[in-house]
Amino acid sequence: MFRKEFAEVISKTGMVPIKDLRPLMLDKDPNTVSEFGLLQFDFFDDVKFAKQLAENYNLTFIDLSKAKIKERILKLSKKSDVLKYRMLPIQKSSSAVSLAIFDPSVVNLRAELQSVFQSPVEFILTNLSAWEKIYSRVTESIDELLSTIKEVLPDQGKDNETVREEDIGSEMITFVNRILAEAFIKKASDIHIEPYEKIFRIRFRIDGKLVEMAEPQKKLMLPMISRLKIMAQMDIAERRKPQDGRIKLQIGGAPIDYRVSSLPTLFGEKIVLRLLDSSNLQLDMTKLGFEAKQLAVFKEGIYQPFGMCLVTGPTGSGKTTTLYSAIADLNKVATNISTAEDPVEFNLQGINQVNVRRDIGLTFASALKSFLRQDPDIIMVGEIRDLEVGEIAVEAALTGHLVLSTLHTNDAPSTVTRLINMGIEPFLVVGALNVIVAQRLCRRICVECKVEHKVGVEELVACGIAPQSASKIKVYKGEGCDYCNNTGYKGRVAIYEVMGMTPGLKDLILRNSSSDDIKKQAIKDGMKTLRMSALTKVAQGLTTLDEAVMNSGSDKF
Repeated sequence: MFRKEFAEVISKTGMVPIKDLRPLMLDKDPNTVSEFGLLQFDFFDDVKFAKQLAENYNLTFIDLSKAKIKERILKLSKKSDVLKYRMLPIQKSSSAVSLAIFDPSVVNLRAELQSVFQSPVEFILTNLSAWEKIYSRVTESIDELLSTIKEVLPDQGKDNETVREEDIGSEMITFVNRILAEAFIKKASDIHIEPYEKIFRIRFRIDGKLVEMAEPQKKLMLPMISRLKIMAQMDIAERRKPQDGRIKLQIGGAPIDYRVSSLPTLFGEKIVLRLLDSSNLQLDMTKLGFEAKQLAVFKEGIYQPFGMCLVTGPTGSGKTTTLYSAIADLNKVATNISTAEDPVEFNLQGINQVNVRRDIGLTFASALKSFLRQDPDIIMVGEIRDLEVGEIAVEAALTGHLVLSTLHTNDAPSTVTRLINMGIEPFLVVGALNVIVAQRLCRRICVECKVEHKVGVEELVACGIAPQSASKIKVYKGEGCDYCNNTGYKGRVAIYEVMGMTPGLKDLILRNSSSDDIKKQAIKDGMKTLRMSALTKVAQGLTTLDEAVMNSGSDKF
């Protein structure tokens, strides 16, 4: 039933007169309105309500939506106890455990709760909607399902060195599926399953950073790895050498691929799964994060009838997305496009995509040679790794084909010196190159907890911002909230360095100049460096100064 005290508190906040609540107060049906039911009314502001309630009961109010609560603190309480006592542990000190409640009557259960936690407890009142969000973290965590598996899965005992397909129980199958789905929901790019001497742990790479998700019991390791290897069509009996496989699932109607790699380590096989979500693939170049001038230079390079366009950066910097967006833009009925990839990450309609397989001799070099006999207009090769591939790519670019590829270099200017150091003649590099794009991914500030962050002018200038602009720039950061898992970041934003081939650059390359000299000339010709691009994203409020500095090299020579 609706408690009279609720009506009095609501009336005090000014949300609605008490006379309008009398029909609810007279209704004795226990299902009519409860604390949870109040949320259905348009007039109800649960933050105002909780603050007034806290004042009435002489309790401290906390806004849980802005609080940073560690997972290990939440795990101090079982789900059953959370439901029974309607409380959440949010902090633990040497003197007491702090419990967040939305109903002051829970204070009467102090003695019982002190017995549950084996510690003194203190109560902090919060609003119901924020409490529910934190509660969902408890109910939806991987460890909640894991606790069930621990109880049901039989101990493998002495025979746990051999796990057959028929030995894998339905609980383990459910658990593995839950981890794969959880990674998809949290937008993780990779899942790491790592064995150690006494434990094994599960980590997700979210927005470029590894986050620990669980530390299951060691006895669960073999059944879990065997299940993943079966799904990936790998040999579960072979644990002495690395293997590769692929898992295809549908989650919420979306087709998801997981690229699976196993590696024998000291205490067992480590499994890493790379998530490939085609529904999340951005093929519109205008939405990748290029500035207008950078995009114009890049498009000028890829729209040439022949030549070479290179995208550089470390693994996981978004190079494949940039290349795929270029290919998608160039994909026309009148154009024959072939790609050699290791492996093919996404299927693109109308493109002839080839998976490199070194075990049968199908390498980047052999694929390129075959492409040249297939009447190509545009060729994409996953990576220029050696002189042989580099020479074939340059030859193709000089003989009327457009070639797109990637290289692992720190910035655009050093790509030129890398090609020359490989053994490709400078005059061939000058003749072949159209444009080079270097890129990185910075973590994006969470929009839900974004606040202004005061940074001194001296620090901004030291990072590369012009003195006359430093005093005018507003810098932001994320405070951390439920939406971003208290990291302050949600998603990523790309920064670019786009270097088109100008007469000045061609002259320097022919003279075999250093990458520093090439960089100076490129800046003089209008190129924005990675650091400049990153600082622009800071000024736009998209990323933090720390992220910008960490992901871009200094422009000092």
